[in-house]
Amino acid sequence: MKVRDMTEGSPVRLIMLVALPLMLGNVCQQLYTVVDAAVVGRGIGMDALAALGSSDWFNWMWLSIAQGLTQGFAIPIAQAFGAKDYAALRRCVGGAASLTALLAALLTGAALLAIHPVLALLGTPAEILPTGAAYLTVLFAGLPVVMAYNLLAGILRGFGDARSPLMAMALSSAVNIGLDILFVMGFGLGVTGAAAATVIAQGCSAAFCLLRLRGLDFLRLKRADFRLTRAQASSLMKLGVPVSMQNALISVGGMIVQTVVNALGVAFIAGYTATNKLYGLLELAAVSYGYALSTYAGQNYGAGQYQRVRRGVRAGAATGALTAAGISLAMFALGRPVLGLFIDPAAGTGEAMEAACEYLYTMSACLPVLYVLYVVRSTLHGIGDTLTPMLSGMAEFAMRTGSALLLPRWIGYRGVFAAEVLAWAGADVILIAGWMRAKRKRLPLTDRTTQRSGI
Repeated sequence: MKVRDMTEGSPVRLIMLVALPLMLGNVCQQLYTVVDAAVVGRGIGMDALAALGSSDWFNWMWLSIAQGLTQGFAIPIAQAFGAKDYAALRRCVGGAASLTALLAALLTGAALLAIHPVLALLGTPAEILPTGAAYLTVLFAGLPVVMAYNLLAGILRGFGDARSPLMAMALSSAVNIGLDILFVMGFGLGVTGAAAATVIAQGCSAAFCLLRLRGLDFLRLKRADFRLTRAQASSLMKLGVPVSMQNALISVGGMIVQTVVNALGVAFIAGYTATNKLYGLLELAAVSYGYALSTYAGQNYGAGQYQRVRRGVRAGAATGALTAAGISLAMFALGRPVLGLFIDPAAGTGEAMEAACEYLYTMSACLPVLYVLYVVRSTLHGIGDTLTPMLSGMAEFAMRTGSALLLPRWIGYRGVFAAEVLAWAGADVILIAGWMRAKRKRLPLTDRTTQRSGI
């Protein structure tokens, strides 16, 4: 594997060198998300697709909590790598691994216990609740695997290695698609088969990332590196918990919106779910730019090269705006045929298709707002500011839930669609203000010369 020092060279070039492989990896991930939904929607039926949709936000809440924790844990790893302090780097990796294992066990137990009460609280229609619960049970049992993958991939990205996560996602996608077809279409295992395919695929990607990390000479961990001290645990949690809470708030807001959606009938749920399966395609490049900027900002901040951090944000924002415009045009041109992968209008689901298209076009038109969100939030994560992104998550929560609960009274179901875009805008206001503050307090105009230690 090849690590990448992002403290020297053109910011645009470095960001793109990391982001492009991550985009390809996310394409693979979205491919198996699309196949998963298509197999369920076409192979089992609209009710099964609606069942997946009714549980989507609750599922994403636990996944994003796990992802947020491990993303926060990877911040000091990128900073130590940028500073070339390999002893501290090994301690960070070992401590993060120990803390992740402990938290994985706790989160898994809590998630499994919460399935039925939460689905009932969300007002999930009775005819699809058992299916949704069965799907979540398998997925949540695999949370430790998800956390392992996210931590290992985060460490690789912190080293500037975007190729290994790409290869891991390609492997995971191939396994997931193959097992989806085998378990659902071949063995008739239904939604539990689709969930099992996802967990097994994640396990394959985690194993691949671990093998790539074992080949790094400067990452030869000893038993002492895994010894988690109270001070280290506190330091990691201070970084991981705000990111996790930010994600959790967004998810809770999504679940509140889901209660509004669930009251609009199974056809509307199916259409809403179909578009949400394409949400990943809309934000695919934004997520990749975000990871690249987090690594870029973390390494340069750790090396004391503050002006490079500022230049990186400008480069990321410009590139993101152009990319968002391109994706928006593609969705307006191709959105309806792609949605047809999940919904067959000839099967009496025309209402679901129309709702799906309108939701997709609404988000596509406002996509640059989402890209600004990822660029600024990820940069703040990279320089160690996880509080501002958490506050932006609160703003996103307030805007999404408030809009979804109030707007439908005046503009009908379209209020649900508008709520998503307004949530992005609310988060942007907080993030941009936080970035202006960070430039004054964390990024002085004079760079700091970092004392670098050898391997």
